[in-house]
Amino acid sequence: MSEKKTNYQRTKLACYAAYFTMSSIFCVPPLLFVTLRETYGISYTLLGTLVLVNFCTQLGIDLVFTMFSQKFNPKIIVRIMPLITSAGLLIYALIPLFFPSIAYAGLLLGTVIFSVAAGLSEVLLSPTIAAIPSKTPQRDMSMLHSLYAFGVFSMVLISTLFLKIFGAEHWNDLIILLSLLPVVAAVLFMTSPMPDMGFGDGGEKRTQRNSRRRTVGLALCVACIFFGSCAENTMGNWISGFMENALGIDKALGDLLGMAMFAILLGVARILYARYGKNICRVLLLGMIGATVCYLVAGLSSGVIAPFVACIMTGFVTSMLWPGTLIMMEEKIPHAGVAAFALMAAGGDLGASVAPQLMGILIDRVSASPFAANLAPSLEMTTEQIGLKAAMLVSAIFPIIGTVLVLYIIHFFKKTPPEELEA
Repeated sequence: MSEKKTNYQRTKLACYAAYFTMSSIFCVPPLLFVTLRETYGISYTLLGTLVLVNFCTQLGIDLVFTMFSQKFNPKIIVRIMPLITSAGLLIYALIPLFFPSIAYAGLLLGTVIFSVAAGLSEVLLSPTIAAIPSKTPQRDMSMLHSLYAFGVFSMVLISTLFLKIFGAEHWNDLIILLSLLPVVAAVLFMTSPMPDMGFGDGGEKRTQRNSRRRTVGLALCVACIFFGSCAENTMGNWISGFMENALGIDKALGDLLGMAMFAILLGVARILYARYGKNICRVLLLGMIGATVCYLVAGLSSGVIAPFVACIMTGFVTSMLWPGTLIMMEEKIPHAGVAAFALMAAGGDLGASVAPQLMGILIDRVSASPFAANLAPSLEMTTEQIGLKAAMLVSAIFPIIGTVLVLYIIHFFKKTPPEELEA
């Protein structure tokens, strides 16, 4: 019995290692954009397309697993998933190194491959953790997602130091070194047992009413993770630009104190929940309310200190909105299955794309408007600063809607206990 428990601990460690290394997929390539532009003459439009391809590939994987989850063997895919990550990173690094004339083709192909792995990670690692027998399943899920935040911070630190010491021209060597990290997770997965992950396809035992209520409950969870992802990722994507252009903080200082502190608080809060957390619905409600306050303070406050604190505190208050919704779904909808986790990942990815893009559109529109031009002199601000502030205010709509939604979710699940939603 103890042997089995030890083996599952190794499986859990493999999930943690895979989720940690996944952060390199998201944060390292954008750090190289300037280097890639200067080395290969690739336009910013084409470099930005790599980010879009990353997102679209992951969303595609989410949707494929949502619709065809029973066609796949998740245990096999989880085991080979880290190797797909390594393959994508190696192609990303080696094709530009040996065939500089088709550098962009290599970057694009590598991006597609490691984005497939990233999509698989989002879809499969959470249900794997949820399926592992544990006395503290909520804490295990929170710990898994905390590692992404610490992974981002670690990867940014490692990449910055590496490029500073060895020079930007050796970016290929950095990516090759990073490609070795997923191999550790692959070895752990290959030598560990995998738990059963149900697909939540339940048929005959579920009444028509229960089936309908279960569908409504899942839809509410998907909506919740969408608005939670909007609240987290809007600030996560724009905190650096907001601090530099709206608050006048030096870029290097803003990145260090802004982006880094945001990521650290995101991870710390998830660790705290992993150790002491309970009553996830209340945590989600407080997180949505806290995010609303942070966005309003960032958009309305004059000076530097109050909006600066509001920006970095957004990392703390939004930390559980994504993993917390997964915890809530697992708690309230028994045997949710891989398809449900895939649908949740799609909702989160959609929020992570739509909201930051919307803020960018708002900044451009407001900055170029007569309203901003007329208001700027009286507030002693530039039109761009007014655009950034206005976009922050509008972005508060996501956690505001999220707050109302969580209140309804609490009411819904209070009236519909988990036993009525059995698969």
